[in-house]
Amino acid sequence: MSSPEYGNTAAPPLTGTNMSRILITGKTGQVGYELERSLQGLGEIIAVDRSQMDLADLDQVRDVIRRVKPTLIVNPAAYTAVDKAESEPDLALRINGEAPAVMAEEAKRLGAAMIHYSTDYVFDGSNDGPYVETDPTCPVNVYGSSKLAGEQAIQAAGIPHLILRTSWVYSTHGKNFLLTMLRLAQEREELSIVSDQFGAPTWSRTIADTTAHIVAQSLTANDQQAWWQARSGLYHLTAQGQTTWFGFTEAIMAHASIEKKPRLKPILAQDYPVPARRPTNSELSSQRLIDTFCGLPHWQEALKLCQE
Repeated sequence: MSSPEYGNTAAPPLTGTNMSRILITGKTGQVGYELERSLQGLGEIIAVDRSQMDLADLDQVRDVIRRVKPTLIVNPAAYTAVDKAESEPDLALRINGEAPAVMAEEAKRLGAAMIHYSTDYVFDGSNDGPYVETDPTCPVNVYGSSKLAGEQAIQAAGIPHLILRTSWVYSTHGKNFLLTMLRLAQEREELSIVSDQFGAPTWSRTIADTTAHIVAQSLTANDQQAWWQARSGLYHLTAQGQTTWFGFTEAIMAHASIEKKPRLKPILAQDYPVPARRPTNSELSSQRLIDTFCGLPHWQEALKLCQE
């Protein structure tokens, strides 16, 4: 879709009878790509990429929102280079913390709502079981800290909002663990994979389709303002079940159409040093989202569908 040009058209208010205007950021990213498809039919979709709205340029972020005048801002765009963020903390904070703050400010000015995506990395990974939304946050790396800053800015803005924390996102395009493993499987006879970090691999389409389901619910409400008031807040959105990176890789290879599959060797995280520390336990409980909105698939079922 071309760069948005909407002049001075006013955004319709959040009521059940008006057409929604949905601004999606980061349309070429894993989640943004799927959102542009999933949200079709739920309103007028304006999807922008980095060339049209660079989250590192806060003035441009503000300008695009003021021109588009959305009723709903859906923000999957983020700085996601976890290791690189350790050496670029200011840039990570600007994109993940300050840009969402600007979006929230503009949403408040317009009377718009906002859906924003966050991460399991806001936690330190020391929990014995799945994290719930009320558990204390304690990021152990720059990326996690920058994403937490974005959460806090949106919450402080006092706008209708949903913050959806997810984990271990993969898809059939872009840069992600699934595609990396499939590529390495063609190049190597053995792959060493971390086996002591736990989480739920989550397909980007699961995130997008769940988001669309939630948006559809809001649009069919008789009073959208009351709907958002009752449901605004923080939710975890991950596939069900849990595994390790090693278990995830085993499942990937089981479904992969590769003639000669590599041997898989389990290793400890300490044997695979990286610049940014990762949480040992990234498992999130999505029960609040399931109870409020809709069910979620098991990670193995979603992976099988993704690889078909």
